[in-house]
Order: sequence, then structure tokens, then C-alpha cells
Amino acid sequence: MAQDLSEKEVYEEAKRRVKAKRAFYGHLGAYLGVNTILIVIWALSDADMGTANMWFLWPLCIWGAVVFLNFLQVFVFKTSAQGEKAAIDKEMEKIKKE
Repeated sequence: MAQDLSEKEVYEEAKRRVKAKRAFYGHLGAYLGVNTILIVIWALSDADMGTANMWFLWPLCIWGAVVFLNFLQVFVFKTSAQGEKAAIDKEMEKIKKE
């Protein structure tokens, strides 16, 4: 990948990836912080009802799924500048043929 990109393009790709990773870690931190607070609220207010009313599981599971998808997007299914450039070139060729 890097051999087809200029130094500026490599820099921009690295910058984009760092930004995506920082955004993910911010998202993960918010998820952990908010859900910890929700569990504490539940424990202090509804814990005597047992497991029948574990309402905090709804945001924990739904938001957790979103965090997991965000993780996959950032760390597993990486999009590259080269891939984007190829897609743009392909679309430009289609437009020229019209």
C-alpha cells in the first residue's frame, strides 16, 4: 500500500487513523463511564428487587453493540487512502464514459 502513496498521502492516512483511534477510545471511555454510573444507580435504588428489573442492561447491551461495531470499523475493517483513491478513479472513469 505505502509504495503507491506519496509522503503526504501516507501522512494524511496516518493522521486519519490516529483520529479514528482517538475517537474510538473516547467513545469507549464514555460507554464505560456512563454504564458504570447506571449500574451504581441501579444498585443503590432497585437492587432489592433482584434481577427482575435490571433496566441498566438495555443501554449496556445496545450501546455495547455500537461500541463493538465502532471497534470493528477502526481496527479490523480499515479503509485506506489507496482504496478510496481507487474508488474515486473508478467513478471518474464512469463519469467520463457517460
